[in-house]
Amino acid sequence: MSSRLHKNDAPTHTCALTGRIVSSRDGVRLDMLRPALADHIRALHPAIPADAYISRAALAKERAAYIAATLQAERGDLSQLDHEVIDSLAANDILTENVELSIEGNRTFGERAADTIASFGGSWTFIISFMVFISIWMALNIAGLLGAFDPYPFILLNLVLSCIAALQAPVIMMSQKRQEAKDRLRSENDYRINLKAELEIRHLHEKIDHMLTRQWERLAEIQSIQIDLMEDLAQRRR
Repeated sequence: MSSRLHKNDAPTHTCALTGRIVSSRDGVRLDMLRPALADHIRALHPAIPADAYISRAALAKERAAYIAATLQAERGDLSQLDHEVIDSLAANDILTENVELSIEGNRTFGERAADTIASFGGSWTFIISFMVFISIWMALNIAGLLGAFDPYPFILLNLVLSCIAALQAPVIMMSQKRQEAKDRLRSENDYRINLKAELEIRHLHEKIDHMLTRQWERLAEIQSIQIDLMEDLAQRRR
């Protein structure tokens, strides 16, 4: 591992994986990583020294490879959604997106018409207006105001109702199919977000545990040094 000073005396280091010069803020030492990730990097790069300096960009890729290997060991083959989540972790991308905007923006005229008809057909406005239409139809034919164009038992009215029902059913099915596609996109988006959150939380727990372990080791080392100093001071007083 090589290091040098920049113009403003800020220490810089050479990344052991990419060979690029990075500042101390943009990298981390291999021995400072949690053991599982460090062992994974050593397995992929056997010649890397223990105190090697790794840039955060290279570390993100190695971490993504470690997560992929861990998920594959737990679940077997990874799906396309799993790979998308892993790639987002490597690139530090945000997975949250508004699914409604992408769906609504790609609707065709027929899909918009089907949604509108299905929405209107499932409302009280449609029921009340249709009942009013049927009542007026029957009243006109019973009273004979227009020459009784459809006398009792209202065969023409039955034909109209049958045609409306026959056309309304496939329109509602088209709208339901679109709703199923929308629900599937929502569930896939929720799966990506939940999986990424789970991996980030797991990584955070491992990192905190590793930091606590190192702090305890440092405290124990400082305590042993203090004990040695106290013993040395006691021997000098004697």
